Amino acid sequence: MNKQLLSWILLIGLFLLPSQTEIVMAKKEKDRDYYETRGEIVWEVPTNKKVIALTFDDGPDPVYTRQIAELLKQYEAKATFFVVGSRVKAYPGVIQQLAKEKHELANHTYTHPDLRRISPDKLQEEVVATQQEIFRSTNIMTHLFRPPGGYYSESLVDVAKKSGYLVVLWSWHQDTRDWSDPGVKKIVNKVLNNARNGDIVLFHDYGGNRKQTVDALREILPELQKRGYQFITVSEMMKLYDNTKKAGKD
Repeated sequence: MNKQLLSWILLIGLFLLPSQTEIVMAKKEKDRDYYETRGEIVWEVPTNKKVIALTFDDGPDPVYTRQIAELLKQYEAKATFFVVGSRVKAYPGVIQQLAKEKHELANHTYTHPDLRRISPDKLQEEVVATQQEIFRSTNIMTHLFRPPGGYYSESLVDVAKKSGYLVVLWSWHQDTRDWSDPGVKKIVNKVLNNARNGDIVLFHDYGGNRKQTVDALREILPELQKRGYQFITVSEMMKLYDNTKKAGKD
């Protein structure tokens, strides 16, 4: 093949390939505003009340989840635990304790897969299997789903809705990144310096040594309580929002 012909082929290829701008626009077509406006994904809840929802992903863990539960009890705090089905099967007693203490249980898939690499059918299997494990241990039907890694797409939202779930993520300013072991002070500062009404805070109770998370909570809970915040579940926070909307229409 001569050089001139090769040059023409490469030039035509450049015209046929989507531009970088087109790729970015395609990714941005359905962003946070799209899903939030439609009420299909929740990041935080608009409210005038001094309430915060603490959430914990990836558990249960027989050590750290119990330590966290003990701290929550000390400050009369309720939290939402997004549990992994395979770990529920391994440690049913831990989520039974959470349920007994009136914390909220929610779905975080069965094996914590990379959702970009599995089909919608496989995702549905993960969600259903987790619900079955939770129900087997607690007789509780869950209604909130958090995708691993915070990944979301139209097909994921469709699977969640068909399975009876609302997708819940977290406040962007309240991602503690505790999974990376950033240090207790960084976790504490992240939460306290950004605390706002209606926040959904992201922690993890499994996935490695979660001692930093536990130690950070020892500082976060009393300080936020001192500021007048109540710690409630995500569903309780959603109910507050729904009641506010109804009152506004009356």
